[in-house]
Amino acid sequence: MKIVILGNGISGITAARHIRKRSDDDITVISDETDHFFSRTALMYIYMGHMRFRDTQPYEPWFWEKNRIDLLRARIERIDFQQKTLFTAQGEGIAYDKLLLATGSRSNKFGWPGQDLEGVHGLYHYQDMEAMERHSAGLEHAVVVGGGLIGVEMAEMFHSRGIPVTFLVREPDFWNIVLPPGESAMVSRHLREHHIDLRLGTELKEILPDASGKKCTGVVTSTGETIACGFVGLTVGVSPNIGFLKNTPLEMNRGILVDEYLQTNIPDVFAAGDCVELRQPPAGRRAIEAVWYTGRMMGETAANNMLGSVSGDKSPAHHPVRYNPGIWFNSAKFFDIEYQVYGDIRAQLPDDQATLYWEHPGGKKSIRLNYDKASGRILGFNLMGVRYRHEVCDRWIARETPVEEVLQQLGLANFDPEFYPQHESELVALYNRQTGKNLRLKQKRGLEAVLAFLR
Repeated sequence: MKIVILGNGISGITAARHIRKRSDDDITVISDETDHFFSRTALMYIYMGHMRFRDTQPYEPWFWEKNRIDLLRARIERIDFQQKTLFTAQGEGIAYDKLLLATGSRSNKFGWPGQDLEGVHGLYHYQDMEAMERHSAGLEHAVVVGGGLIGVEMAEMFHSRGIPVTFLVREPDFWNIVLPPGESAMVSRHLREHHIDLRLGTELKEILPDASGKKCTGVVTSTGETIACGFVGLTVGVSPNIGFLKNTPLEMNRGILVDEYLQTNIPDVFAAGDCVELRQPPAGRRAIEAVWYTGRMMGETAANNMLGSVSGDKSPAHHPVRYNPGIWFNSAKFFDIEYQVYGDIRAQLPDDQATLYWEHPGGKKSIRLNYDKASGRILGFNLMGVRYRHEVCDRWIARETPVEEVLQQLGLANFDPEFYPQHESELVALYNRQTGKNLRLKQKRGLEAVLAFLR
């Protein structure tokens, strides 16, 4: 059987690896971005000089031949699903028996005048980072548009080279569609402390060209201000990269529609990663989730289901597996502040939830616990500048552990470096003040205590 995987990101490569582990089928991975798989989340560190490009590649160049995974650098322009053939930009046909679409995302553009000028780029592909590199020499000012994680990365990249940055965010506080008010305000303060010119409540109106009409020279904001710049970063989110699949029998909405087995409406065609839109997402999850770890999980799920058939082979080795992302989690970094979230933490607290929020007087650390008002069961954790163990938080949420039990054992979760100050006792004291209770923190820390808890 010939399996073709379109896309060499985390979903496509994870699928290829797991298919090879379980079968001797022919595997071809196609991409027009890079020759080899790399860690997309590390792009910023290449630009900042922390890593070389080869350091971001999890596998050595010999890995692919040794594991009989053929790599093809090509741009696919169309797919004939009836003939089971992909066609490159040069007209070459590539046949498949089963196909995995793992085409990833593309940076959003919303029709701004000048959005296609030279010096206007997003930050998703390797080529975007190369474009930033090309334009950085002699760059006197950059404007970044969009209040999310990619925007912070781009702002930090320019800041690392001493290039002034103006950051346009349409919301009244940074990323306040995701972060609760306390954490959102913390990040806004932190950006300004790093000399980022943060313009809250301000949108992009248009991008101005030079005399030749080819290069950007500035922007006009929604407040009517003109800001001179030689680079505009469009970081207003990403969308499934599916444009070339339009006008085909493949069913799509915002993304490629798949069932719980990641199967499309076309036989022998599956999809995984950022380009996917789940027809029926699991409870508490979105239909499209462009996150690294969900892409990895989708790749493994798709590999299993491609080897069998959802309606055919029922052998134990290839029984159908439903995609199950588990409990939501994510992590990021806002300059010097590390961010972690586990479970259900929303920007606006639902009426049926209560929250316990502690913030350090220094304004760069916080811990938030959300729990159900009626039952008291823990629902989520939000950490800024403090590290909690994923496995421990996940276990508490999955077991619907009462928040008071969590608070008493909270030391199990903390994995800040040794000799860092611990703040769990302050969180317990805050809860006691709010409720009139007299809970006490059980000082259980260390790997042995954690392993005993997880057993």
